[in-house]
Amino acid sequence: MKFKLKMIPPTATAQQKGERVVGGYIHHYKKKNVAAAEAILRDALLPYVPAEPITDKPILLSVVWMFPYPKSAKKHVPGHMRCKITRPDTDNLNKLLKDVMTDMGFWKDDALICIERIAKYYSDEPGIAVRVTECAMDW
Repeated sequence: MKFKLKMIPPTATAQQKGERVVGGYIHHYKKKNVAAAEAILRDALLPYVPAEPITDKPILLSVVWMFPYPKSAKKHVPGHMRCKITRPDTDNLNKLLKDVMTDMGFWKDDALICIERIAKYYSDEPGIAVRVTECAMDW
């Protein structure tokens, strides 16, 4: 399965949780920006949800995060992508995406993902390119 979500990728990550003390106990909750990012991803992923989740095969997950160039960026060549070396980190970005894809039924459990390839770039065409394939362990 392969698709591209044409959108400005959300920058909120699964790591950004809030906490409060109630009755002497710490309670964790999703901050509004994380919940909003989840909703954006759910809406964009909805057309690509498979009829049946992957339940018993190892998965190779490839994700390319393409962010719009910042206004402060020096001139760039149109159609050329440049590495994004600022926050958020690729692993934090992917964690939120994997959590949402798991909840939506792309796979039974994200523990099935045995190889991840993640990249983040600046691009003239922002979005998130996702590829889910069966993991071949022949190397």
